[in-house]
Amino acid sequence: MAEKAQPVQVLYCGICGLPVEYCEFGPEFDKCKPWLIQYAPDLYPELIKDSSSKEADKVSDQLQSTSLLEGSSTSKKEEVKRLPGGKIKKKDKQEIIIEKVTRNRRKSITTIKGLEIFGVKLSDASKKLGKKFATGASVVKGPTEKEQIDVQGDISYDIVDFITETWPDVPESAIFFIEDGKKVPAA
Repeated sequence: MAEKAQPVQVLYCGICGLPVEYCEFGPEFDKCKPWLIQYAPDLYPELIKDSSSKEADKVSDQLQSTSLLEGSSTSKKEEVKRLPGGKIKKKDKQEIIIEKVTRNRRKSITTIKGLEIFGVKLSDASKKLGKKFATGASVVKGPTEKEQIDVQGDISYDIVDFITETWPDVPESAIFFIEDGKKVPAA
């Protein structure tokens, strides 16, 4: 019988998150060099040859300072999430965007985006909006694949007061209107 193939052990860079073979193609190769010299010297022997004794001292100092910094700033590491390839995942902004879209000259639709960030169930919110303004309201997926609430009619005149009264954890400073392609604060 043939032996079972074992999984390959891949060493990932502690700085950029790429496999160490691909670090030189990543966005932060200069920051990765000290880590590579310490943990993967056999893959990049030219890094060791290029660095003189003074540079080696600098590299060790850099490694110690980065390891000290990483230990002390765990909260920063939680805020910024790194994806494979060194890309940084952006957090959703804590804001509600209200946009009025006109269709067929007189008819309009008011779109409300970002309520779910504040812990509001969109299905409940659309029911409350529909009852309050006596119109049709539904939860739909927007162009960015995020759910939003579409309400028939122009309700932008009264929507800010309704949102802040119904959901007290939503501050008025977090509500913005889109007017002529520009974001305008509601307050």
